[in-house]
Amino acid sequence: MKTKDEIAVINPNFSIPLPVDLTITKSIWQIGHGNLVVKNSDGNIMFKIEGSIFSFNGTRVMSDAVGAPIVTLRKKIFSVFDTWKVFRGEGQDKRDLIFIVERASIFQMKTKLAVFLAENKYEDVCDYTVQTSWFERSCQVNVGDSSTKLAQVCISKTNMRKNSWLDRLFSGEDRFEVMVYPNVDCAFIVALIVILDEIVSNSRRSPKHKCNGGGVFSSLFLIVCFFFFFFLKHRQNRDTTFFCFHPTPQRDNLNYYS
Repeated sequence: MKTKDEIAVINPNFSIPLPVDLTITKSIWQIGHGNLVVKNSDGNIMFKIEGSIFSFNGTRVMSDAVGAPIVTLRKKIFSVFDTWKVFRGEGQDKRDLIFIVERASIFQMKTKLAVFLAENKYEDVCDYTVQTSWFERSCQVNVGDSSTKLAQVCISKTNMRKNSWLDRLFSGEDRFEVMVYPNVDCAFIVALIVILDEIVSNSRRSPKHKCNGGGVFSSLFLIVCFFFFFFLKHRQNRDTTFFCFHPTPQRDNLNYYS
């Protein structure tokens, strides 16, 4: 039974009255697959997330330790705000919808996601937010736009040595440490982290699709470079024309005296 302070978006059975430490592991060798494994502090598997990264509909299925589907994460095709919808079980109908996740705005210095529960019909105010500083490999899940935290995420300490590509190459995986606060739905938090990772990874794979601050600065830099080289080319052409123009008064004078 749900208590007053309990956050049970997906299932109250995944809400524990104590802080929960989770480890999310994603293999970097499974090309074309977005498979992740979530374990608790005892090393026991709590969740599995499976799905092809390069599938057209961007579907991910989260299951429990024995393989029973919990929720299905479906990416909305051709979405400006990188919208994902989360359905109960393997459903895809409106009646199975639990919540929607999307970028809070198009242009962002740091990725921020807005979460709207299914019963939030107007979506004028978000129910939860995911605020991240992904370049420092950290993020947090809050209630609405408040400072009330539900979970804290950071890169695993085993890969904390500047998270170099060499460390990732030898370990063969990306690992994230998640601390879920008491009475918070662990499945809900994991689903948000999976969506966040997909959005950030997709932005890195597709530069044209970037809507974050890095993409904006890259575009501005290219525009400035274009105008700079255009100016130099125009200046060079103008100077060349000036120095190559020779009037012919001497030839006229020569013809005059001849």
